[in-house]
Amino acid sequence: MQHPLLIKTAYRMLLLACGVATAQAQSSPTPTLSGFIPARQAAQVKLESEFKAKQSTAAFKAHLEKLSSVPHLTGSKENEQVRDYIAETMRKAGWQVDIYPHDVLLPKGPGEIAVEVVEPIRQPLNIREFLFKEDKYSSDPRLTPGYNAWSGSGDVTAEVVYANYGRKEDFEQLKAMGISVKGKIVLARYGGNFRGYKAQFAQANGAIGVIIFTDPADSGYMRGLTFPEGPYYSESVIQRGSLLTTPYTGDPLTPGEAALPMDAKNTPKRLDQNTVGLHKIPVTPLPYGSATEILKRMAGARPVPAGWQGGLPYTYRLEGGPALKVRLMVKQENTIQRIYQVVGTLTGSEFPDEWIIAGCHYDAWSYGATDPNSGTAMLLSMTETMGKLAKAGQRPRRTIKVCHWDAEEPGVIGSAEWSEQFRDELSQKAVAYMNYDAAVSGRTFGASASPSMKKLIIEATQAVQYPDSNKTVYQHWMSKTAAGNPTRVTGSSAPAQAAGEPTIGNLGGGSDHIAPYMHIGIPSLSAGMEGPTLYHSQYDDLYFYDKFADPTYKMGPMMEQVVGTMTMRLANADLVPYDIARYPTDLAVHLKAAERAIQAYAPTYSINPLLNAVADLKKNADACELARQNYLKSGRTDKLVELNKELRLLERSFINPKGNAFGAWYKSLYASSDPNSGYASWMLPGLLYEASLKSTANLPDLEARYKNAIQTLSDKLLGLSQGMSGPAAVGSGK
Repeated sequence: MQHPLLIKTAYRMLLLACGVATAQAQSSPTPTLSGFIPARQAAQVKLESEFKAKQSTAAFKAHLEKLSSVPHLTGSKENEQVRDYIAETMRKAGWQVDIYPHDVLLPKGPGEIAVEVVEPIRQPLNIREFLFKEDKYSSDPRLTPGYNAWSGSGDVTAEVVYANYGRKEDFEQLKAMGISVKGKIVLARYGGNFRGYKAQFAQANGAIGVIIFTDPADSGYMRGLTFPEGPYYSESVIQRGSLLTTPYTGDPLTPGEAALPMDAKNTPKRLDQNTVGLHKIPVTPLPYGSATEILKRMAGARPVPAGWQGGLPYTYRLEGGPALKVRLMVKQENTIQRIYQVVGTLTGSEFPDEWIIAGCHYDAWSYGATDPNSGTAMLLSMTETMGKLAKAGQRPRRTIKVCHWDAEEPGVIGSAEWSEQFRDELSQKAVAYMNYDAAVSGRTFGASASPSMKKLIIEATQAVQYPDSNKTVYQHWMSKTAAGNPTRVTGSSAPAQAAGEPTIGNLGGGSDHIAPYMHIGIPSLSAGMEGPTLYHSQYDDLYFYDKFADPTYKMGPMMEQVVGTMTMRLANADLVPYDIARYPTDLAVHLKAAERAIQAYAPTYSINPLLNAVADLKKNADACELARQNYLKSGRTDKLVELNKELRLLERSFINPKGNAFGAWYKSLYASSDPNSGYASWMLPGLLYEASLKSTANLPDLEARYKNAIQTLSDKLLGLSQGMSGPAAVGSGK
């Protein structure tokens, strides 16, 4: 709240947030809460009201300012200061805090970078963002030039080929048009895929370097006013970012094993970095003000095909021609560096071995005001609120862990190492993983989730008021669509949407849910407030946040209420409130999508045998949901430990020891990031990978594996139904 002394306004907002602003609301019946027996529902609603009366705009803002006041790249002393602030804040709030070190391979910052036009004129190109007097943060000497982590090193001078977004299909189209990138520098724009695949595909096709730029058609003057006047990319803004494309997530040298400190007795043997497939060619990002100096001099005879023209005022050409030469030099060194995962634990009063996990990374490319630290600040505020409740005797029934990850920006490394370190324990104990990377970056709610978590998101957003309105967050969400980031995420598998619901996306790549969800099989979600972004630029600072992301600072407390509601319902429900009836619904959607992808080259292919298995699954899922409702309505609390363990293991039905063909580390047959684009989601990735190869050779094996996973899930649901339908056992449960 901007003016905390206006107590009447504050009090009225608190009443609205608690859902008791009117007599009508006061007299309304207690809402039905999924997973709770009737006798516990009123107490849970009261607890949530008490929780929602404790948010503070001032506290959220103070945390964000403390976290985002200086640039804090992973590995820097400033990032260690952020780590210490996080740990101290959670300890003061009454949480047990553990810090887990890992020694991982990382680039030592940007190294040396130079880009210049060499012929027909000599002109060095700008690789740094401008200083703006309005934005005091833009002149900090600790800010780096724009760079890509995991670039190869080299000094090359060559002709230029424009490759649109640098996607797999773009390189295939260049080849079909008779354009070779061999021995050339590729110029590609951001968007369409993960930047690391632009480098990977360029290198595979013989290019000797890559320059990546943000085009104003995607995020620049063609979309609106540019920074600092508006929130869009101006001519010097540079998107930094990782290029890491190993067929696993985490430390490149310890796939599948936690990169424990080098001096630890059980530290794993590291691979030789020359053997793990890191990029060998130099790669760097440029702002469009620099890219225009190349594009305007391209003199090849052929203009680009439809859809490849960007927003700069020139006809884009496929080739620069022999008269245009560009020099690209990058020298970047990789070394073993220590990173730190900060984990706060509030131990459950009844079920301490059942874990609710929320997480967000804390390292940033510059200040990280939106990405990631708006999420960090919100989670710190939530730990303080929950700490107050715990001190007042209202401890959660299950254990809550709030995790702050390091080294996400260089390749989602910290969360993957921690997940590998505790994989066996997480497989048994984890109820849910909820990711809140950059979770308070704007004013429009958006979410992605595994099927069983979707209902939880909907019900929590229905229980929280959207500030300065008469709508709930859910109603506001239904009336708006989060725009996302056009320079980052495209091409995901279509989400499985139920009638009358907002769109809840699929979880793809790019953040810390990857290891919990795709490697271990923990039901997961990612949620947050979205808005304008100068993604991975030096201007993701408090000036930008204050002017464009959320000048009111009310979204932080509101998001804390949504996140706290989901967390407390997971922690306190008698039976974990998964939406088990959602599995067959979503599976059917994704199976039909896979069938269409395969029929594009094998028209007679039918996925009916798997759809038939899903039809049987639906019968068991519906029966299980009915048994659960009856179990809860009758007020039973016997066998809770056993039943909740069976519920936790439902998602693990899709975890296959063999993993996926594109990367055995990705164990989930249900979801993975797209191995050809990185950010996008692949639902039923085994089938989609086969489709991407236009192959049918592995379909019999894949169908058998999928049928087994569906049958395993179906059998577990049948067992659960029987466990909940049977008579209450004397003396069992809690």
